[in-house]
Amino acid sequence: NTNTTTIPALVGSQDLLISDELNHTSIVNGARASGAAIRTFRHNNSNHLEGIIREAIIMGRPKSRRPWGKILVIVEGIYSMEGEYCNLRAIVDVCKKYGAYVYLDEAHSIGAMGPSGRGCAEYCGVDTNDIDVMMGTFTKSFGGMGGYIAASKEVVAFLRSECKGSTFHNSLSPVVCQQVISAFRVINGEDGSTRGQEKLTALRDNSNYMRMKLTDMGLHVLGNYDSPIMPVMLYNPTKIAAFSRECFKRGLAVVVVGFPAVPILMSRARFCISAGHTRKDLDRALCEIDEIADILKLRYVRSTLG
Repeated sequence: NTNTTTIPALVGSQDLLISDELNHTSIVNGARASGAAIRTFRHNNSNHLEGIIREAIIMGRPKSRRPWGKILVIVEGIYSMEGEYCNLRAIVDVCKKYGAYVYLDEAHSIGAMGPSGRGCAEYCGVDTNDIDVMMGTFTKSFGGMGGYIAASKEVVAFLRSECKGSTFHNSLSPVVCQQVISAFRVINGEDGSTRGQEKLTALRDNSNYMRMKLTDMGLHVLGNYDSPIMPVMLYNPTKIAAFSRECFKRGLAVVVVGFPAVPILMSRARFCISAGHTRKDLDRALCEIDEIADILKLRYVRSTLG
């Protein structure tokens, strides 16, 4: 609920919200609830974004043609259904050029990207001072629950009083807070060990190994290397349940994704790699997936018929 409750507190009916076309549902719901005008730009396309911002500044608000109160651009660090990184450097440069605000969703990138796990900004070499609002979750890399907003002191103070997620929701329990703090200490190496860096390295190595092997099988794998999210395309909607059942029979827990989360002919399975996976775990999974690929005809890279 972090996106869903925070975005309406940041923008309103006099503002323009510009969203990447592949942003998560929570961002879409927050944008709709805000009452702001909404525009979408082509995925990771900074040139298209610049065109939309320029037109918005020139034309102003519909009917009155008065200037927009503020323009907020929302992107994700790693796109959860694509496994791709945000083109953050180019997008931030465009926003700075035209005075637009940047909102970065780091739900899948914080604790997983960058040499020290500081997320998409570190990985892309972007100064966090150039990002106005950074959102993230404690449920993934930190093993807790809830979400957070990182911004200037003034923005955080404003959200404490105006964001429904802060004023009406329950606070995190002390146990969860300590879990998150401990996870931060491990990742930063403040616990006196190298576990944090070892896990970051293992996550990156496991992700790249799994992606390379899936690609070598002839499967159509989306996303970038170093990304722990690997969508494997099924395309045919009838293969969604079949793939899930075949994996279940072999003891593999997978996520399959279909309409309306993705377009109806863009069905996929999504593998999320962990630092806790051993090479033996991955090899066993790959062996089973290779067999399933033959049964369901999934080798689309080699043939359009799979």
